[in-house]
This record gives sequence, C-alpha cells and structure tokens, in this order.
Amino acid sequence: MSSPIYAIGDIHGQLAFLEQALAWIEADGGPDAEIVFLGDLVDRGAESRAVIERLIAGQAAGRRWTVVKGNHDRMFSRFLSDGTLHDDQVKSGIGWLHPRLGGAATLASYGVTEAETRPFAEVLEQARQAVPATHRNFLETLPVYEERAELLFVHAGIRPGVALAEQAEDDLVWIRAGFLDDTRPHPWLVVHGHTALDVPCHHGNRVNLDGGAGYGRPIYPAVFEGREVWLLDEGGRMSLG
Repeated sequence: MSSPIYAIGDIHGQLAFLEQALAWIEADGGPDAEIVFLGDLVDRGAESRAVIERLIAGQAAGRRWTVVKGNHDRMFSRFLSDGTLHDDQVKSGIGWLHPRLGGAATLASYGVTEAETRPFAEVLEQARQAVPATHRNFLETLPVYEERAELLFVHAGIRPGVALAEQAEDDLVWIRAGFLDDTRPHPWLVVHGHTALDVPCHHGNRVNLDGGAGYGRPIYPAVFEGREVWLLDEGGRMSLG
C-alpha cells in the first residue's frame, strides 16, 4: 500500500484553521506526513503574512510540504511585481483590492492599511517595501500542479481532455466551467479547491477540498491512500467515498 498523502484546501489567511488542520494531520500521520497545499494561501482572512511564513518555515525545516499556486496567490504576486490590479479571468471587472477578492486584507497583514482608499502608487510602493523578498520569491516560484501516481493536485482544476503539459495556467488556477460539470473519468483523481463549498466533497472524478475558509468556515484536511480518501477532524478519519 502506498504511503498516505495529505491535502489542505484553500486557506485564505486563516492561520488558526491552518494550525488546526496541521494538528489533525500530525495526529493521524505523524510529524513527517507528506502534505500538499492546494493554493489560495492569501486574501480575505486577516493573517495571510503569517500563513506564508508558516509554510516557508515548514519547508525550510525539512517538512514534506508541497504548495501549489492558487489564483489569489497569483493576483498578490502580480500586484507586487507589476502593479496589476485586474485579472482578465475576473469577468466582473473588480480589482484585487476589492473586498470580494480580499487583497486589502492581505496587505493589511503586512502593515499596509487602508489600501482601498489611499493613492494607488503610494500603496504599491509601501507594499513592495513591506513584503519580504522571501515571500515574493515563494509566491513567484510555486508550481501550478503536483502529480502523484493516481492523484493530481491542482488549485482550480484542469481542462478535460487536454494533456497535462499543455494545460494553460489560467485554467489550472481559475477554471470552473467545463471542469466542474464534466463527469467523465480523468487520468487521475483530481484533488482541487477554488470553488467554495460548505464542506469538502467527493464528486467521483474529483475531490473538492475548498470548504470555505475564505468565508470563515473550518479547514478539513484530507488523507489519500491511493484513490481512497478520508477527511480529518478532531475525531480522526471520516470516509469521503
């Protein structure tokens, strides 16, 4: 039997929920458990800086932690690198600092306050000074997927029928239409987040682990042994199908 792999969905700056999920994983699999984090580390919650710091520190300490890039992580990174506020995938046209996307909360965690109302150039300059280079490099170098035998870990999903090497990053970090409604089997069980649910759910060809931390709901990590999957809470494993 293959060693278990654990996965944590969207965190969205919720450090307490992250620490709780890590404790549940350690209780099940020990301190050396392999964990894949599905992106959207930042935005909406109040502690995006602390979340990134926690993940960087874990990797530096030799933890078997892999973090894939989410759309919110990319928006944060692009804002810092070239001042981009609007992602073409946001059809409503709202910018990253809008409360619905939550970028202002991320900047506030670095001490850059009132980002929505102050002059943009001033906010951008302050943000570039406030966000450590280690955090920027971490965000810029995140992979967009992680493949493990029968499992594919990705933030949003895949374009069905397209070879993995040919998948567009926009799809991997943003896709909903064409993926969520496709019930055909994929080459892997796709493990993703991005689309918030009340609780994580197994959909047959995919597992959605975004339980809505960005809206204040707890993070329930999952454990995979092959294609078998369970959620974890304080009571241990709960079968997810």
